[in-house]
Amino acid sequence: MGAAPRAPNACRLLGRRAHGFYARDAGVALRTNMGLLRSLICQESTTFKNVWTTHSASPIAYERGRIYLDNYQCCISSIAQEPRILYQKPKCSKSEKIEDALLLECPLGEMLPNPLDYKSSLIVLTAQNWLLRLSADSGEILEKIYLAGSGCKFRYLSWDTPQEVMVIKSAQNKLPAASRQAGIQQSVLFHLAVFQVIPLSFIGMLEISKKIFGNTVTDVDVSNGILIIMYSMGLVRLYSFQAITEQFMEQPFDLGCEFNWNGQVGVVGKYPFGLPFNIKITDTPPLLFEASSLDNAFQIGGYPWHYIITPNKKKHKGVFYICSLKDNALAKNGIQDMKCCSLEPDWIYFHPDMSGRIIHVGPNLIKVLKLKEVESNTDQTEISEDFIIVANREENCVNSSVTVTASGRVVKKRYNLLDDDPEQETFKIVDYEDELDLLSTVAVTQIGADGRAHLDLHCNEQGILLKSIPLLESWDVTYSHEVYFDRDIVLHIEQKPNRRFSCYVYQMVCDTACLLPFVYIYIIIILYVYI
Repeated sequence: MGAAPRAPNACRLLGRRAHGFYARDAGVALRTNMGLLRSLICQESTTFKNVWTTHSASPIAYERGRIYLDNYQCCISSIAQEPRILYQKPKCSKSEKIEDALLLECPLGEMLPNPLDYKSSLIVLTAQNWLLRLSADSGEILEKIYLAGSGCKFRYLSWDTPQEVMVIKSAQNKLPAASRQAGIQQSVLFHLAVFQVIPLSFIGMLEISKKIFGNTVTDVDVSNGILIIMYSMGLVRLYSFQAITEQFMEQPFDLGCEFNWNGQVGVVGKYPFGLPFNIKITDTPPLLFEASSLDNAFQIGGYPWHYIITPNKKKHKGVFYICSLKDNALAKNGIQDMKCCSLEPDWIYFHPDMSGRIIHVGPNLIKVLKLKEVESNTDQTEISEDFIIVANREENCVNSSVTVTASGRVVKKRYNLLDDDPEQETFKIVDYEDELDLLSTVAVTQIGADGRAHLDLHCNEQGILLKSIPLLESWDVTYSHEVYFDRDIVLHIEQKPNRRFSCYVYQMVCDTACLLPFVYIYIIIILYVYI
């Protein structure tokens, strides 16, 4: 499931086929299959059974039906009736340790140069700055690219545009204490390398330096063609990465080609030369937008484009402002504040279903908000509630400051319960399953040492509860948890103290008698599409 928030705003007129409505398109069969699967999942007789559990001393990762153990050395398929090992690689040295990984899936409708490109692959970044593309099914190395020498320490992989443009970011450069004491100044803060994927092609590598962007830069990212620079005082600045590439690109390079660069002769992407810094920013690029927000929290989304910030003062923690990106105007009802008293803060983000809606999650309340034009002023937008999901709590017990004992004695509490008190049902995770168009929530109640959680599936359009799936293992709210709902699988990853990790896999179980009507419908649809 999943913590986690591209491109200029544009409208295109698309035909019915471009939208996937062509009557005999293969997409019809997929949508029908997903519709049938959603109906099966939400049936009252359908249950989810814990079919597999494993424990590990190293982190466990999950990506689209694959569970990764031992720093991605072991890959397990969760799709089979019982999870099975796809491949097991021998233990690697510290220099070969994988720092980060992304699952790469081939684009639809494109001719690719290599037949292997049509299969899913895993892009991994090693501790020694090697970028590897591995077969997702066998772990075989398909491509190997050397990024840079010891002067850079690349650590993070992310998408600029999902499945199209990938960004590799270094750890923040810090001088040794002895160098700082000697008065040596560190100018370069981060290194970025950007690639087009499938097939992998090098776009450029650049430095983020104090001389250009200032002394207080704390982090950097590239998302949806925007270079995002974050500062220690909560300031966030946005620049066009395309404009930077066009203005400061000194020379394009292709992977595997020989180059002569600043007196060095080598092959692009090969050891020991790696990649050239062919984007050299010599002046501050034109600023697109800037905003000041508490903890650099800043999100863009919605239609028309809006952004969400928290005013840069601690007293405003938990208060969110929704403003127009065009003119910075605060939307009507654009200040969202749940006024919850809790240890864990509430959180807000744009709905990942691209509907332009906003999800605001508190301890016992989930609000799905929508943007709409103000009737009297079409230039202004208004925030309104689309639907609300409320935790299942006994209102008589919540935050009651007075208790009457069996003998009739009135006892006043010296404190009120927090809104996320573990003895009350509290929302911990909210996610969206795009293929089934379901909003999933994980709610937890912990009494003493025993915590119980359940995954609820809601209609994404109206918020109606369609299915509740209990998680059988005990849930300790002090541990770190991830829950993935992926088609007919529920997967729970738990991190306990002392780096102990556990993974629990649940699979859908259907009553055989209930399957027959769905089989008949499926056969009719297949005949209609392909005959």
